[in-house]
Amino acid sequence: MRETKAAKAARIKGALDALQSSHPDAAPQLVFSSPFELLIATMLSAQCTDKQVNKTTAVLFPLYDTPQAFADLTEDELCPLIKSCGLYKTKAKNIIATCRILTEQYGGEVPQGRDVLMTLPGVGRKTANVVVSNAFGVPAIAVDTHVFRVANRIGLTAASNVLDTEKQLMENIPRKDWSIAHHWLIFHGRRICAARNPKCTDCAVREYCLFNKGKK
Repeated sequence: MRETKAAKAARIKGALDALQSSHPDAAPQLVFSSPFELLIATMLSAQCTDKQVNKTTAVLFPLYDTPQAFADLTEDELCPLIKSCGLYKTKAKNIIATCRILTEQYGGEVPQGRDVLMTLPGVGRKTANVVVSNAFGVPAIAVDTHVFRVANRIGLTAASNVLDTEKQLMENIPRKDWSIAHHWLIFHGRRICAARNPKCTDCAVREYCLFNKGKK
């Protein structure tokens, strides 16, 4: 039987309530003290764990913590400092280029608009959403691999790509909860809803999860 609109809304609300109850400690895991530090940390996090990024920035930021400081670096100087984050040559190139733009065009400040952020080298939609949400308090949902997997597996969305997943999450989640829901989904993906062998028997969302219902 096809799910009615009312039934879908009730199921999604139940799933969100369960996610909130399961992960009351959900919060950004990258360590930062300014919008600029968050921007750099998020750029470094591509295909890298937050834990490793935090180890790297714990050494990096005491040395360089302004756009001008990074803009003055050469790639050969920056690469060894971020090598442990992977893809370091590309990241170094983009970070330096972005910092030069911030210095020359934005007075050394990080723009608060997502569309403007996305014009910076190495800053995609996910990174821009992370920055506007966590640095500036603008409701946004950044879709990483965890969010994409968990949202579609549970049935909060039914999308085949990241952009459609983001759009559907924005439609199905109250705007005031967009930013925190992003963290609920990430925490759930890391702790319970793994890509392989998800811990369905330990999952507080299983009552509302389409993946779990399909296993019965």
